[in-house]
Amino acid sequence: MSISVRHVTKQFGTQKALDDVSFEIGGSEVVGFLGPNGAGKSTMMKILTCFLPPTSGDASVCGFDIRKASMDVRRNTGYLPEHNPLYTDMYVKEYLAFTAGMYRLRNVKGKVKEMIGTVGLEREQHKKIGALSKGYRQRVGLAQAMIHDPKVLILDEPTSGLDPNQLEEIRGLIRHLGQERTVMLSTHIMQEVEAICDRVIIIDKGRIVADDDARHIRGLGGSRQAVLVEFDGRAKAEDLLALPGVDRAVYGEGNAWTISYTGEGDIRPVLFQFAVDKGLKVLTLQRAERNLESVFKELTGK
Repeated sequence: MSISVRHVTKQFGTQKALDDVSFEIGGSEVVGFLGPNGAGKSTMMKILTCFLPPTSGDASVCGFDIRKASMDVRRNTGYLPEHNPLYTDMYVKEYLAFTAGMYRLRNVKGKVKEMIGTVGLEREQHKKIGALSKGYRQRVGLAQAMIHDPKVLILDEPTSGLDPNQLEEIRGLIRHLGQERTVMLSTHIMQEVEAICDRVIIIDKGRIVADDDARHIRGLGGSRQAVLVEFDGRAKAEDLLALPGVDRAVYGEGNAWTISYTGEGDIRPVLFQFAVDKGLKVLTLQRAERNLESVFKELTGK
């Protein structure tokens, strides 16, 4: 396993940031690590990169224990923190050469050139980091995380501040990197997770609440379902809310409604009968597709 976490708890005074967290991540896998603000995402990433020790529990990266072999963990891990720490008075090429030197890499010049091409910094390479836009600073951060060719990449909000074109380029880069190594990333952009992640782990209040294949994650989050229905006349919200299992009725344009309900059954026959009883006709009726955002809200209580 590239990453193994076993019953990790992290406490800051009386506050428990992580509460008995366990998971494993294999090689060549892109995993989205999701959760609301304060859920414990960054704390977990800092523990895996040896910036913070756990209060209890164990973790390893590429088989190296984070407590006993922290230097080996660092050699095999590339890390981009949420607040990208850069030396803003250094030039891009100078900073990357400095980073390569810390890892004692051979052919530093060639490695810097390779990273500049990989993350698309050719036009900015002779500028000071302080003169770059936030998006290009993120690219510098990605370059320093990858320059020593780590087996595991841990990226905390890697696309923060990127414009739509840059966003697509970095997503493509992360997808490519995931073919050759393990990538663990956090983000608040659900479309990003659906676009690039093989697997999703959701954490809330320091505990894992979901861990599943990205294609199956929409099936989590309880038994709540939704349908879109349009009548040929106006229905009343209170009448719709009185139907069995309906807990939400949102009015849209025209006479369209989004009906949320709980249960395993199909509410569409109930809505047809409702229309008959109210002297209405059903113009459209279809299930609303669940997405990652709706599952995330249900699992984290937001």
